[in-house]
Amino acid sequence: MRRARLPLAGVILVIAAVAAVIVATSSGSARANRAVAANSAVALRQTPLGGTLVDANGRTLYLFQGDKPNRSTLSAAGQAVWPPFTSATRPQARNGVVTGSVGVITHPGGGFQITYNGHPLYYYVGDGGPGQTRGQGLNQFGALWYVVGANGHAITSTARATSHATPSNTAAPSYGY
Repeated sequence: MRRARLPLAGVILVIAAVAAVIVATSSGSARANRAVAANSAVALRQTPLGGTLVDANGRTLYLFQGDKPNRSTLSAAGQAVWPPFTSATRPQARNGVVTGSVGVITHPGGGFQITYNGHPLYYYVGDGGPGQTRGQGLNQFGALWYVVGANGHAITSTARATSHATPSNTAAPSYGY
């Protein structure tokens, strides 16, 4: 009896296809959950909501009104949608960000979560690129989500006409948090 052998080109093709599937299915969550490099920064960027905090790559940072000062209360399920802004060390403050306002808290998953004015900071997985603010005003995981202004407070307004806001992104009163 003769055994059938796969040609070498076929084996290489199968391996390449498997690798492509792994990369394609993991790159989105890896991008959303990646730890920001130690030499990264917190900066200000003009968005349809005004000057908002962003990371070194221009990705918008949010606060969760359910958090306590210098303490994240977001569940693990919530962190899948709102990944914490983490780093091995405190990032640099740039472009209008007050240096003394950038802090760190210990993150349960290891490393440090970056804070600004005591607010733990997060990304929103629905933001596809720098300067997007699609998470603004969403009510998820028990509280509202807002971008953070230079003063360290939530910007509770809705975006101007050029935003990516959805009809559910309505303004809510600021509670001074």
